[in-house]
Amino acid sequence: MRPVWSGAISFGLVTIPIKVFPATESHSISFRQIHTADGGRIRYRKVCELDGEELSQEEIGRGYETATGTLVPVTDADLDAMPLPTAKAIEIVAFVPTESIDPIQIGASYYLAAEGVAAKPYELLRRALQRSSKVAVAKFAWHNRERLGLLRVLDDVIALHAMLWPDEIRSTDQVPVPDVAVSEAEVNAAVALAETLTGLDMSQLRDEYRAALEEVIAAKATGERPPAPEPAEPASAQVVDLMAMLEKSVQDAKATRGKPATIHPMPAKKKTTAKKASPVAKTSTAKAAKKTATKKAPSRRKPPRSA
Repeated sequence: MRPVWSGAISFGLVTIPIKVFPATESHSISFRQIHTADGGRIRYRKVCELDGEELSQEEIGRGYETATGTLVPVTDADLDAMPLPTAKAIEIVAFVPTESIDPIQIGASYYLAAEGVAAKPYELLRRALQRSSKVAVAKFAWHNRERLGLLRVLDDVIALHAMLWPDEIRSTDQVPVPDVAVSEAEVNAAVALAETLTGLDMSQLRDEYRAALEEVIAAKATGERPPAPEPAEPASAQVVDLMAMLEKSVQDAKATRGKPATIHPMPAKKKTTAKKASPVAKTSTAKAAKKTATKKAPSRRKPPRSA
């Protein structure tokens, strides 16, 4: 695994030279654009719009387009000369509790490695993060912009997570919130389903879409017919009973995970008509009445003799 960046961690007055390695890899299947008539590849050429000449990568620079359409050239030398302390360093600015970081800010992840004389200060920072049970917020410049980062310990390695700046997070006020009422029974059923779905081993999750796509590509590459998709169940026009669906989901989840399904009683619907007493209830009532009558009956004692 080759490093994607080299620099240093700035931890107060301590500088830790490090190398940055990608922590993730993509398994996505890439496609090429083709001409549908004959299957030929579609190519893009970089052409100057002034002289019509096709350019090589060495002849291409960068420029910023202003509101008036003027292009301002910006060279590598201009970027390297910017007075930024984070140009070649990951500068730690604060240590904060892990729960104070909103996951919506977290982006790409990397591993940081140190060798030689940098090994001891690297280990010192790693242990400080572990003992404090906190994460470090840092700033660093990479790919022509200054970025916000998060340092934390993963196993025995310091991991770097690129983060979005606070002003890059859109407010939830822009999202319409449904104004509907749910019953307490429905909430309890949803919580029961959530509890049933806990304890998942994340390492067992697989990208089923990619696996199906690989089967389609393999079949077409050998001239075979791709596997037919399973017929989808027709959508029902009836109003869905949410409680019934939640109860069935709990049973299905427990059955899938090899647990006995516990059926929670559905909330009884209120009836306006009087309930008819069952035979058992009638018998019990009759026995109780008989026992009460027996207790209340006067005793048959002989009248006292007169003196």
